[in-house]
Amino acid sequence: MNKRSVCGWVVAILCFIILMVVTPAIPQSQEYHNFADQRDLFFGIPNTLNVVSNFPFLVIGVIGLVLCHYRNYFQLRLPGEVWGWTCFFVGVAAVAFGSGYYHLKPDDDRLVWDRLPMTVAFTSIVAIFILERIDERKGTVSIIPLLLAGVISIAYWRFFDDLRPYALVQFVPCIAIPLMAILLPPMYTHSLYWLWAAGFYLLAKVEEAADKPIYKWTHHIVSGHTLKHLCAAMVPVFLTLMLAKRSIEIERTSLFQTWKISWTRIRKNDSEVENYSSTYTSVPVVETP
Repeated sequence: MNKRSVCGWVVAILCFIILMVVTPAIPQSQEYHNFADQRDLFFGIPNTLNVVSNFPFLVIGVIGLVLCHYRNYFQLRLPGEVWGWTCFFVGVAAVAFGSGYYHLKPDDDRLVWDRLPMTVAFTSIVAIFILERIDERKGTVSIIPLLLAGVISIAYWRFFDDLRPYALVQFVPCIAIPLMAILLPPMYTHSLYWLWAAGFYLLAKVEEAADKPIYKWTHHIVSGHTLKHLCAAMVPVFLTLMLAKRSIEIERTSLFQTWKISWTRIRKNDSEVENYSSTYTSVPVVETP
C-alpha cells in the first residue's frame, strides 16, 4: 500500500471517529416496523404485498449470478470484477429471503436479515466502482474490507442500538457512486445506466418515506413500501442491462466531460444559426424600378 493510500485511509478513519464523537446516537425507531399495508391478502401470508414484492430481487439476482459465470456472458476481464459482481448478485438474491422473512413479522431481530444482504450489495458496488474508476488492484483488495465494514455496521447497530455506522454504509455510496459515475473516466461504455440505477434507488427511498401517504392516495391499493421494493429491484435490473450491453471504453472520457463537449457544440451551433440569421436579415432589399 503506497503512502497516498495510507493517508486516504487515515483521513477516512479520523473523519469517522470525529463524526461518532460529535453526533448523537441514532436508535432504531420502533415505529419503523409499523407499515401502512398489513393485509393478509392470500395464502395466509401476513403483510402479503410487502412480502411478495421482494420476489423480483430473487429473479434478477439469480439471472445476474448465472450470467456472471455462464461462459462469462458479461465479458468480465478481471478476477476482482468477477468477485465483486458475484457478491453483488448474491446480495440482491438474498434480499428476497431476508426482506421477505422480516416483513412476515417485522421487528428488530428480523430487520438484521433484511439489512444484511442489502449491505452486501451496497459494499460490493463500492468495490466495483473503485476497481473500474480508480485502480484495479485497490478495488479488488477492497472487496473483503468493505464487506466486513458493512457487516460490522449491522452488528454495531444491533448491539448498541445506534444506526450511525449503518447510515454511513448505506447513504455514502448513494452520494459517492453518482458523483464518481459523472466525474471519473469509465473503463466501460454505457455509464449512464449507473445514473438510471441511482435515480430508481432515490425514488425507492422517497416511496419508503411516504409509505402511509401513498397507501392513502391509492385508496389502500398499494403502499409506498411495496412500491419501494419494486423500484429498488430496478437498480440491479439496470446494472444487469449495463453489463450485458457494455464494451471496453477505448477513449476514457467521463460523463461530465462528454456533457461539457455536447453543450459546447450545442452553444456553437446556436451561435452560428444566430449569426446567419442576423446576417440574412441585415441584407438590404433593393427595389427594382
